[in-house]
Amino acid sequence: MSRGVAILGATGSIGRSALAVLEQHPDRFHAVALTAHHSAEALCALAERWKPKLAVVSDAPVPPGACTSPGTVWRSGREALLEAATHPDAGVVLNALVGAAGLEPTLAALRAGKRVALANKESLVCAGPLVMQAAREGGGELVPVDSEHSAILQCLAGGDASEVSRLILTASGGPFRTWSAEALAHVTPADALRHPTWSMGAKITIDSATLANKALEVVEAHFLFGVPYARIEAVVHPQSIIHSMVETVDGSVLAQMGFPTMEIPVLYALSYPRRLPYAVRRFDPVAAGALTFEPVDGARFPAFGLGVSAGRAGGLAPAVFNAANEVAVAAFLAGELPFPGIAEAIDHALQCCGGGEASALDAVLDADARARRATETFVRSQVPC
Repeated sequence: MSRGVAILGATGSIGRSALAVLEQHPDRFHAVALTAHHSAEALCALAERWKPKLAVVSDAPVPPGACTSPGTVWRSGREALLEAATHPDAGVVLNALVGAAGLEPTLAALRAGKRVALANKESLVCAGPLVMQAAREGGGELVPVDSEHSAILQCLAGGDASEVSRLILTASGGPFRTWSAEALAHVTPADALRHPTWSMGAKITIDSATLANKALEVVEAHFLFGVPYARIEAVVHPQSIIHSMVETVDGSVLAQMGFPTMEIPVLYALSYPRRLPYAVRRFDPVAAGALTFEPVDGARFPAFGLGVSAGRAGGLAPAVFNAANEVAVAAFLAGELPFPGIAEAIDHALQCCGGGEASALDAVLDADARARRATETFVRSQVPC
């Protein structure tokens, strides 16, 4: 039977990859709900093609008369986004929203007993204990979409944390892997958006350039696989061929490999634990060439260490890290903050707002708001808390 899929963030890079997967398996998957943040025109075009039962523009009104796809109900706003995340005909909810905005839909979908194909790592970063609790209580299921976490899931192949000695996440190193600290002070947004191996949205591309994204993935891996932070590492792998490695307690090291594409991890999240055929560029070890590894340089990329430290601290610190990073990245892209200022702004917010327990959603949302205000103040004037 064809399985209904709700795609939150259908107009972004992960959303487009998901729709490419649905295109190849129309007998197994169909779109029942599609959402966009404010790209109403792009969502209209998708609705014409995919004819979902529900289309949602979460942060903008639906243009009157602009979307005429028959059989599609159009909604706008936060409540409509939650409606898409809990749509009764959706067996899988693919959460490809950007940033902390993805948290509440993740919680809602898990409480409704859905499989959540999670590309929104910020859900687990901001409120990992609450997300895992929602899954337990609602009977929902988390399956990762990030290539690194999908790789770990595939390497585990039914095993569990008791068999794991280490998780090793790989990072491309971004466009500035070989740049000096002096050169990083003069990075422009155009420089930072030229990722060497992946084609992604602006926010995650900048996160990859600062290595903040790898810190977010360390926190996500901790919750997804139940592995302590002391046994989660990251290495720079410029070729982006090995997506992650798992060292087992007997000393074996398992790696998942392939040329960079998000379509494979999306397909695996939709079909897990089964594998389905897929027409994609086949792996050629000769074409891949030499595979190399380097340590993460925490001195040149301090956002990585700040994020991992926030994860280890727990409580509200990871939510503060994430919120500050979102604001700082937006400021950098707007030309209001230099590239090294992203990590400086994050450090400022953690010092101002990093304490407290993530005991409930309200506490997380409050910490998120306080961290955003503190970071905005830093961007404007760089004054103390």
